[in-house]
Order: sequence, then structure tokens, then C-alpha cells
Amino acid sequence: MGHHHSHEHDHSTENIKYAFFLNFIFVIIEIIGGLYTNSLAILADALHDLGDTFSLGLSWYLDKFSKKKRSASFSYGYKRFSLLAALINSIVLIIGSLLILTEVVPRILSPEPSYAPGMIVLAIFGVLVNGLAVLKLKGGKTLNERMVSWHLLEDVLGWVTVLIVSIIMMIWDVYILDPLLSLLITLYILWNVVKNFKKISMIFLQSIPEDININEIEKTITKLPKVQAVHDTHIWTLDGEYYILTMHVVIEKDCTIEEAISIKNKVKKDLKALAIRHVTVEIEYENEECISCEL
Repeated sequence: MGHHHSHEHDHSTENIKYAFFLNFIFVIIEIIGGLYTNSLAILADALHDLGDTFSLGLSWYLDKFSKKKRSASFSYGYKRFSLLAALINSIVLIIGSLLILTEVVPRILSPEPSYAPGMIVLAIFGVLVNGLAVLKLKGGKTLNERMVSWHLLEDVLGWVTVLIVSIIMMIWDVYILDPLLSLLITLYILWNVVKNFKKISMIFLQSIPEDININEIEKTITKLPKVQAVHDTHIWTLDGEYYILTMHVVIEKDCTIEEAISIKNKVKKDLKALAIRHVTVEIEYENEECISCEL
């Protein structure tokens, strides 16, 4: 099981590396093309792509740390370095989107002509390049991979929209369409990035994962033979994928050491079936005083 996960992780790293170089080259072309065509929508997307490229490069680099084993400095290992890349990328995209909005509003009030034929060429190229990157990252397991993949898919949709608008502008001189498109793309990006930022922040703040119900877990464990109660249960995730749980299990006072060990192993087995991979169980006998510090 562990070997398969490692192989899958290495495969994902290669996909991120491929998407990084693909995006980096395209961003340079996109910035030049946006300036040449005088298209604010393309320049807005170029900034977004720059954020994606930064995230991809950071993810690729920090992935080397996330695979390291626990150390004297990081007793839980380095998995959160991958999440750190997603957090930084979210902040970069939020700031970038706000900066673009300050440029979009004046352009809507005073539209400028854009070079539609050049926009069409860039749009077709954008759909192809970002489409290839999406295919490479399809099926990513980590929160960072899913976030980057979602952004790249969003790029594909954005370029399809640019293509449609530029074709319309070839026929009619509706220059306001370009800044309006830029506004819609930027607001859409900002809305979704803020949602991702909130999710990542909650993980850093060690909130209970959304798909975990502590009450249900405690009820299930309490139903086990010889188990009296469960308390002081804590669960959090390192990176949105690796779950950690600690709990105190109270057993009947006549339980033997062998029965206590059996109960502990049964609890760990049942919890690992729920994808909780790091489980710590403290066994307490009935009427034993619990001296742990509860928050």
C-alpha cells in the first residue's frame, strides 16, 4: 500500500513538472501577445497564468521536502510543505486579481481597440497548451494538485471565451467586450480562489476535516465489546489527505491486558479503514482518573 502511494506521488510530481514548463513558456508568449493586441483580457489571464506557474514551480520544489521523513524539527514529517505552496499561490492570485480589477474599471469606462486576429491566434494556442496541462494533472489526489488542476481547467474555459469574443470583434467593433470579459474572468477567479484559501487556512488551523464526523466515530467505537466510553477525541489533517487522530478509550475494569491490546488494535484498524492513517489510542480503565488537559 505504502509503495503504491509513493509511486503515485512521484508520478504526480512529474506531471506538475511538465505543467510548470508548459505554463512558463506560454506565460511569456501570452504577455507579449497581450501587449501586442492591447487586450486587457489576455493580460489579465497572463497574470493568472503567472500565478499558476509560480504555484506549479513552488509545488514541484517543495514536493522534495514533503517526501522527507520525520526529523527532530518536524516530528510529523514534511507533508505540509506541499500545502504551503497552495497557500502562497492563493495569496498571489488574490492580490493579482485585485490589481487587475483596478485596471479593468477605467478600461470599461473608456474602452480601447484590441487586435482581434492576434487574440484569436493566442486563444487557440491557450486552449491547446492549458488543455494539455489539465490532462497531465487530471486525477490529482492532493489539495495542491486539485487546486492547480482546477485553475488550469479554468484557463481553458477562459480562452474559449476569449476566442468567441475575438471572433465577434472581427465582425463588430464592440471594444468594451474585452474589459467586460476581463472583469468576469477576474471576479470568477477571485471568488473561487477565496474559497480555496479558506479551505487551506482551515487545514493550517487544524480544523476537523469536512468529511469526518467525530460523534459518529465515537459512537462506533463505543459499540465495541468491553468499551465503556470514548472521549478527548481530536482529528486533523496535515495536507488535506493525511489524517491524524488521537482518542481516549475507556474499557471495563475487568479487561485483561490481552483484551485491552485487542481493543486498541481493533480501534486502529477500523479508523484506518476510514482513511485515517495516523491513529493514537490511549486506553483507560473504568473509574480511572483522566489527567490529560482537555481544551
